[in-house]
Amino acid sequence: MSENFLTYNLKNNVAVIHMDDGKANALGDGMIAALSKALDQAEAEAKAVVLMGREKRFCAGFDLKAMAAGPDAVTALVTSGANLLTRLYSYKLPIVAACTGHALAAGGLLLLASDYRIGTLGDFKIGLNEVAIGMTTPMFLLDFARDRVPTHLLHQATVHARLFSPEEATQSGFLDSAVSADALLDTALGVAEQLGALPQPAFANSKNKLNAVTIAQIDANLASDSSSFDGAS
Repeated sequence: MSENFLTYNLKNNVAVIHMDDGKANALGDGMIAALSKALDQAEAEAKAVVLMGREKRFCAGFDLKAMAAGPDAVTALVTSGANLLTRLYSYKLPIVAACTGHALAAGGLLLLASDYRIGTLGDFKIGLNEVAIGMTTPMFLLDFARDRVPTHLLHQATVHARLFSPEEATQSGFLDSAVSADALLDTALGVAEQLGALPQPAFANSKNKLNAVTIAQIDANLASDSSSFDGAS
């Protein structure tokens, strides 16, 4: 499957979703729609998912062109992005993020919403830089960060807009491990196959129990928080 935003391949019951728009892999309407379609397909035929980006670029956040199109467009895009993230957080299959490079703003959120995260070693930046570019953090960003970022780094990762190297990201909640670029895909596939072998629905039910409070909180606040989305990621 190709949508000019990503490719989809099934390998040993693992759906490999490879984001590659030829640029920064920004989350715009097209990328979000393509990801949603790929997740639908994976849910029907796979046991786990690997979500990866293009070389040196995992995801640069929400599409800035769309974010400049006015308040209504911003609200629609960020709401769509938030719904994609909560879908990942409640998705019945294990999702392994293979972070191929920079992961900023909503790219960092894709990592926080995945089950297991493997980064590429190198001169890459990972994190939530909304405040640094003059944008107010949406509540759902803070909800994901509270779940995954250690308390002593929470303010640095959100309000202070600190960006982390891949090595630092393994300590700050964005990554579980980091490997060389040539080992990334094989490592991610190995983890995905291991997690995909866990019995269902035990995996899905346990994941939903763990993440249900956060998802409910995001859903409850999303509409009321949308007034601040002109300063979102």
